[in-house]
Amino acid sequence: MNSVVSKEQEIPAFRPLGMNPLKFSAWLFIVSIIMVFASLTSAFIVRRSEGNWLEFELPILFWYNTVLLLLSSVTMHFSYLQAKKDNFTQLKIGIFFTAILGIGFLILQFYGWIALVDNKVFLVGNPAGSFVYILSGLHGAHIIAGVIFLLIVFIMVFQDKIHSKKMLWIEICTTFWHFLDGLWLYLFLFLILNR
Repeated sequence: MNSVVSKEQEIPAFRPLGMNPLKFSAWLFIVSIIMVFASLTSAFIVRRSEGNWLEFELPILFWYNTVLLLLSSVTMHFSYLQAKKDNFTQLKIGIFFTAILGIGFLILQFYGWIALVDNKVFLVGNPAGSFVYILSGLHGAHIIAGVIFLLIVFIMVFQDKIHSKKMLWIEICTTFWHFLDGLWLYLFLFLILNR
């Protein structure tokens, strides 16, 4: 028998994952957030089926802040494209406006909660109201983290740490921001369809 192994029969060498560890960590973080919100929306459905559920309309401000968040995705993607082109002025403007829109979202969210209180929907009391506050509040906490991340990236642009040859941080930030926008759309549609 021939003990020589041909090249076609060689066992392929182990190749490590071709993803940057920071990107991989960001994706793990995103998956963990998805799991948290999936469990909360599942709990919402289970609890709603048990009865004693308050029916109410979401404040109109929730619609407005949804528009703000969608606009922030546009400005974030614009920022990413400007980083690829080394257009630093436009990159700074895009990140700045993305952060402003994110802060605007949080402000409208707060006033949306005030509108809920005015309609006698409270955090404590009927679970329908509690779920709205918890889901929107937890998402808002992630938006705060996203705005902080944007500010860090903004500073990195001024330090010449982000450009067409160093896209890692702007890529992670863009992915996270788009995820937060998509998550809000899911939550918003979920709350509208499951009032």
